[in-house]
Amino acid sequence: MRTIRYTRPGDPAVLDLVDAPVPEPGDGEVRLRVMVSGVNPTDWKARSGQYGGGPEDATVPNHDGAGVVDKLGAGVDSLAVGDRVWVTLAGDGRPASGTAQEFTVVPAERVFPLPAGAGFDLGASTGIPALTAHRALTVGEGGPARLAPDALADRTILVAGGAGAVGNAAIQLARWAGAEVIATVSQEAKARLATAAGAHHVVNYRDPDAVEAIRGIAPDGVDLVVEVAAGANAELDLGVLRPGGTISIYANDGGVPFDLDVRRNMGLNTRYQFVLLYTVGWDRISAGAADINQAIVDGAFRVGEEAGLPLHRYPLEETAAAHAAVESGAVGKVLITVAS
Repeated sequence: MRTIRYTRPGDPAVLDLVDAPVPEPGDGEVRLRVMVSGVNPTDWKARSGQYGGGPEDATVPNHDGAGVVDKLGAGVDSLAVGDRVWVTLAGDGRPASGTAQEFTVVPAERVFPLPAGAGFDLGASTGIPALTAHRALTVGEGGPARLAPDALADRTILVAGGAGAVGNAAIQLARWAGAEVIATVSQEAKARLATAAGAHHVVNYRDPDAVEAIRGIAPDGVDLVVEVAAGANAELDLGVLRPGGTISIYANDGGVPFDLDVRRNMGLNTRYQFVLLYTVGWDRISAGAADINQAIVDGAFRVGEEAGLPLHRYPLEETAAAHAAVESGAVGKVLITVAS
C-alpha cells in the first residue's frame, strides 16, 4: 500500500510517500480502507516538533479520516466489513495508524458509523473539530452533557473564530441544539462563512465597539464562550460573559499570553474549562460522536462552501502541500483524497 511517513520532525518536506505492507488487525482492532484523510492543526504541530522531541518510530500523519471497514480483528462485533465509517485520533499513541495511507488499523472504539447519505469528505472533516466543539458546548454549569434539538434552548453562545473548522462545527451544533449563536470574525469574507454556518449574529472582534455590539444582542451577557484565542480575547470575553458563565478554551491562537484578572473573574463567578480530546476519555468521545451523527442525520451538520467551510482537496502524493496549507492558515477544511 501507499503510505506517507516521517522519521524526524521538521517542515512538510519531511513527509515521504513510501510503499509498506498492508497491516493486519489484532484483537479489538479494525482495518480501514481510507478514502479521505483530514488534516488538522494538531497534525502539522506534531510533525514539526512543537510538542517536543522527535518521533521514536516512523510516523504516519493525520488523526481524522473516513473510509470503509476492510477487516475485523477478533472480538469486534460493533462493525461489519463494508461499513462506511469515520475515524478520529487514529494515530494517538499509534505512530503507524495515521490516516495518510491507503489502509490503517485502529482500535474499534475510535471508529464510528458514517450516516447514510453522508459523504467521505464530511466523515473526514468531522473528528477532531466536531468533537472539540461538542465538548466545548457541553461544559457549562447547569448545561447539558449531551447535544440534541433544544438542549441549548434559551442559551446564548459566543463562538470565537467562527470561520475556523472548530468554530464552524460549534456554530452548526449550537444552532441545531437551539442556542442563539453569536460568532466573532476578523473580516467580511469570514463573516459570510460564519453566517453560512448558521450564526444568528456576526461581530468583527477588531471593531473597538465589539463588546457593545455583543451586549446589544445579549444584554444580560452570553452563557458560554467557545474560545480559540484565550489571550487575545480575554478582555472581550469578560466584557460579554454573564455572571456564572463559562469560557471553554481549546486553543490560544496568536500566542498572546493568557493572564487571569482574578478580581473580575471572581465578580463574575467565571468558569474556565480547557478542552483537549486526547485526555477527555473515550466515553465522552463516543457520546459526542453519537450526537454529531444525529446532527448529520438531521441535516444540521455539513461541510462545503454552502455550510461555511470551504473544502481544499489534495491527492495523497501531495500530503506535504496539504500540511503546508493548514500550517499557513488556509480558511476551510483541507482534505487528502486517498482513494476514489
